[in-house]
Amino acid sequence: MALPNLVTTCLSQPVHYAICKLGFEKKHTYAINNILSGNGEICWQAVTEHVCYLESDQSMDYIKSIRSLGPVCESVNLHFKSLTKEQFIIQYASWFHWTNCTEVFLEVFDVLQYTQTTEVALGLMKLTSCLERALGDVYLLKGNDCPFLLRDLLASEQLAAVFGKSVMNVLRIVIGSPHGLNLRNVLWHGFASPQEIPAKYCAMLLFLTAGLGQLLQTYLLQTKCILVHRPYVIFVNLEKLDVFPLNNETLSIAEELVKLSSFVLKPMLPFWIAALTAFKQSRYADSVILLLPQLEAGLRLLFTTINKCPNRLLTAESSAFYTTFDEMLAKHLDNEEVNQLPVVLEEPAMASEFLWDFLNHQEGPRVRDRLSHGEINLEAFPREVANQIVAFAITLLCRFLDEDMFSLKEHMVIKPLMNCASCYQSQFHPISRLKQQVLECMKSIHLWSELPTVSEEQVQTIKGLEENAEVSTLILMLSEITSQLLQYMPQNCCSSDDPISSVLTERQLIGLCDTRICTLYSPRPVLEIVAILRKISTQCHQVSEQVTASAEVRYTQWMNKTLRSRQRHNYLRMLNSIKILSPVLRLILILITLELVSVHSVCKKNPFDYQQYLKFLKSVLQYTENLVTYTSPEKNKWDETMELINKALIKIRKMNDRKLMLMHLAT
Repeated sequence: MALPNLVTTCLSQPVHYAICKLGFEKKHTYAINNILSGNGEICWQAVTEHVCYLESDQSMDYIKSIRSLGPVCESVNLHFKSLTKEQFIIQYASWFHWTNCTEVFLEVFDVLQYTQTTEVALGLMKLTSCLERALGDVYLLKGNDCPFLLRDLLASEQLAAVFGKSVMNVLRIVIGSPHGLNLRNVLWHGFASPQEIPAKYCAMLLFLTAGLGQLLQTYLLQTKCILVHRPYVIFVNLEKLDVFPLNNETLSIAEELVKLSSFVLKPMLPFWIAALTAFKQSRYADSVILLLPQLEAGLRLLFTTINKCPNRLLTAESSAFYTTFDEMLAKHLDNEEVNQLPVVLEEPAMASEFLWDFLNHQEGPRVRDRLSHGEINLEAFPREVANQIVAFAITLLCRFLDEDMFSLKEHMVIKPLMNCASCYQSQFHPISRLKQQVLECMKSIHLWSELPTVSEEQVQTIKGLEENAEVSTLILMLSEITSQLLQYMPQNCCSSDDPISSVLTERQLIGLCDTRICTLYSPRPVLEIVAILRKISTQCHQVSEQVTASAEVRYTQWMNKTLRSRQRHNYLRMLNSIKILSPVLRLILILITLELVSVHSVCKKNPFDYQQYLKFLKSVLQYTENLVTYTSPEKNKWDETMELINKALIKIRKMNDRKLMLMHLAT
């Protein structure tokens, strides 16, 4: 599939004018001595006097301010070009320490010496990210919940109290308002091409950051406050992110694909080439920072083409809406019509599921948010994450080749990538996370069989321990319910063996969790049900972990003969309870997994039945929460545990007999 690719800019006329021309209209030079004192301190008043205000309501006049600040930015840029690296470090390095990213700021100075447009744009994106994080740390000196959006952070009273409102207004003009240059958003959302970002604005942001460092030092000395940096986010479970194979040969072909694919907007080609180069040089954060906005730009071209809204390809002015990942991944357009993007992609995994996983799902890596808001240590950005973003980008490049490029799609190193894309399943949607929770819980329960236990002969030596007659009754009820539930198992998960066998249950759960369940655009009732099922699974896992820990401790104490008489009886009651507790937990896991497989059937329930069903699930959750309490080391209430199991089984059997569960609706 080929896309129309005659785009020369993604900046609307007013935005292009503001960024590329407005700050160049005043031609006179501005002496650096006017804004930089002899001892290297920034004279903020000489900077803030260029901020202009409307006479009507004293709000900022962004147009006049940008025009007035233009020569100042040029003066700063020329000043930096006149310095050697050593001079810059001596004069400015200490003023970047407050950002906790000094090296990033020093690297940007190097970039400004050569004015390579792609590197300037990359430098600006990194500066805005690191600066936002640092300003958030300063905000927390005076406030509690740091604003998520940069524009709200810059407009906050907390930062105005530290730096002064006029200083913050300068930053709002440069990076923090859609009325101003808005450099942060036009770059991070893939609207600006490399040649559309003047280097002098990158130099100015570097200069302003140093000035903020000077102001902050004064504030901290006066208030005796200590600036604390929030810890960086660290990606976990990286093995779950390792989906696409990628090697040097694939990267070499990708360098050809970027020149041929209509997914790449021609003005943006330098960004793509720089991203692949950065990856090959092991600069993984740089690679992803460059690539994510281009994925957004390419998908926006597709989105606006197939939804017939070409005007939304451009950055809007401050008064209008502009199209970002969030809108492109939504089910409906803002006019309530169905978004055609997933339909046209044919395989939603090629964009929607993968992008939701890596960018949006709360339990996913949320790569774009983490990077753009400065939450990740750029120096330690993991290859595994970059690997997946680059590989996914290559599949999109292939998807939008002309028909006569078919041989490239079928290339032996590209084919595996395309195959992975076609079978991609979400890893971080709540439905996917529940599947993972269930299997982890099952593994934990399975380990009970390996727990050390006392022999029957030793049990007989304890006088006064009565055989719990309930156990055999409970096992009968348990077998009956389990057999009934197994009727709703898919054919590939069924078995006629012992219904409460541990090995069988594990096999059945694995089979059920392999069932593909739609995760894209899950309706609210589905997400509400999944949230409760996840809580039940979490409680079951906690019970399992508590039992394991208690059994090991008590066995050691038994063998060392350090248990008192009452404790010995309690330990044996625990061993007796485990016989029934293990299959009960496995039953609950089967129940919630069967309900998960049929979860979309909840939309068939009328409001009354839906509320009744919710009430049932919440009662099961309550039982599992009580199980956590009774089996905790502090309580050790094993007789009460047996009573609770009995009540829970009766409740489940009653609900099953009335056929009010989702599995009944799905058949």
